[in-house]
Amino acid sequence: MKSLISTTLMLLQLACVIPSARAADSPDEAGIRQVLMTTFDKPEARMQVEPIVVQAEHAVAGWIQGERGGRALMRREGRDWSIVLCGGDGLKDPQALAMAGIEPAAARALVQRLNAAEANLTPAKRARFASFEGMVHMDAQGRHPAPGHH
Repeated sequence: MKSLISTTLMLLQLACVIPSARAADSPDEAGIRQVLMTTFDKPEARMQVEPIVVQAEHAVAGWIQGERGGRALMRREGRDWSIVLCGGDGLKDPQALAMAGIEPAAARALVQRLNAAEANLTPAKRARFASFEGMVHMDAQGRHPAPGHH
């Protein structure tokens, strides 16, 4: 009995440490949230990821961490998601998404879904997403490459 209690307590502790998907997340949303949380979440700067909108093999996720915020363009390869770009309102521009390799019709559909999802958020939250200046290309490990490697 004592080992069962010890095991249960250990699992509860792990559940508090490991970023997890929300109950309502689709498998894609859970995968995207997991990548962003694993890459950027810190105990001293907890990350919130929402909304997440998916269009075929691409997605855009809004994020807030402390006083900062932005959006991440994600790409699916098989079952795995990776971060392509981090940005602000630039990721709501279908032309910018097309330049990132998304077909124009899919880029427009992704932006429409994003606008609809963000319409339910407070103006303050949307302003945080817009506060990310410019666009930063990311490598497969979720880091921005060194200068000259874009």
